[in-house]
Amino acid sequence: MGDPRVFFAAERTLLAWIRTGLTVMAFGFLVARFGVFLRIAAAQLGAEAHTPRFAPFSHAIGVCLVLAGTFSILVAAREHRAFLRTLPEDDRPAGRDARLHERLATFLGLLGVLLTVYLVL
Repeated sequence: MGDPRVFFAAERTLLAWIRTGLTVMAFGFLVARFGVFLRIAAAQLGAEAHTPRFAPFSHAIGVCLVLAGTFSILVAAREHRAFLRTLPEDDRPAGRDARLHERLATFLGLLGVLLTVYLVL
């Protein structure tokens, strides 16, 4: 009998990368939308001359952060899949579908791509 703790450690690592990627994506969305908020606030205050000059940069930085989070999730799924291929069958617990978390990561990566498209357009 192998050690299934190796398999579960790999799953915990994948889920940690998914959480990290989602956090970076959410922060990127917030940063991207903060520039819009700054422009609206400046317009409502009648301070057209005092529109924050760094507002356009927040959009670009936010999009980059969303892409970074998406990339980290997709790379983590790929690395997880590659690691599981190296595990002997004895280390895999019976009745566990290892592809479930990989599918979740891939789905979240696709949502990240769609979020990036939304922010760019």
